[in-house]
Amino acid sequence: MTKRYFKSDMKFLNNVIFTVAICATTLSGCKTAEVLNTSQTINQGYVVDQETLALAPVGSSREQVLLSLGTPSTTATFDNEVFYYISQKRQRPVAFMKPKLVDQSILAVYFDKDGVVSQLAHYTLQDGKVFDMISRTTPTGGKEMTFLGQLLTGNGIGKSMAKSVLGNANNN
Repeated sequence: MTKRYFKSDMKFLNNVIFTVAICATTLSGCKTAEVLNTSQTINQGYVVDQETLALAPVGSSREQVLLSLGTPSTTATFDNEVFYYISQKRQRPVAFMKPKLVDQSILAVYFDKDGVVSQLAHYTLQDGKVFDMISRTTPTGGKEMTFLGQLLTGNGIGKSMAKSVLGNANNN
């Protein structure tokens, strides 16, 4: 004796297969990020370890610091009395996304007038503003205005143009 399949049985079977396929796809997506490891960690700058830091204690010379820690990431702007060794850790979940700053470490080596280390300081992300090593821009205290904004507020070009136009109108 053979079993007969009705339309209702086939419809139920199709619904079950479809539901199982959706559940399997959804559950496999939960582990995909871990299996494929699409996230990317970017380390930039000089990572200072304790052994290397012990080679340049307070009281050592500028040359000893350069030999043990290497060339600094940057120095103080005016007097070169401070060496900064900067390292950053950035992560991005997918290769095309912008990296997000996760950790930042700045080792500041302060020198006195004789070129001897007077203080070592370690700053992290919680100590202040983010130091952006990529954009190479310096934030300023002023505000940026568009051309239209300058025209509407009467600053800069707009003010001189308005005076010239109104000055010519008043003379006629």
